[in-house]
Amino acid sequence: QVHMVESGGGLVQPGGSLRLSCAASGRAFSMHRMGWFRQAPGKEREFVAAINWSSGSTYYADSVKGRFTISRDSAQNAVYLQMNSLKPEDTAVYYCALAGSLNDLNYPAAAQYRYDYWGQGTQVTVSS
Repeated sequence: QVHMVESGGGLVQPGGSLRLSCAASGRAFSMHRMGWFRQAPGKEREFVAAINWSSGSTYYADSVKGRFTISRDSAQNAVYLQMNSLKPEDTAVYYCALAGSLNDLNYPAAAQYRYDYWGQGTQVTVSS
């Protein structure tokens, strides 16, 4: 199995920056894609960003384009989310997720059902 652990959440003022990290341990499966999702209070979980592990291709929700950057460190099985120009609307619990490569590879980056492993989440609060 794969164990996912997020870190880096916290309280930040509007306009500030925060960097989230997610480390995946256990290598029984090779990964196809890792992504970030978030869920605000009273809202459904939504897609934020994703990155293909082999190619490095990235995908972003329109709401975060130009502000967030997703990256990976293949040697450490880690994915990062650099969040700049944060807004109160970004307040949510952020989850990292992993889609394995032993299944269909043609799917939208935002397709939550395709991700096989999920972390417990890290709280991001943007407030003055």
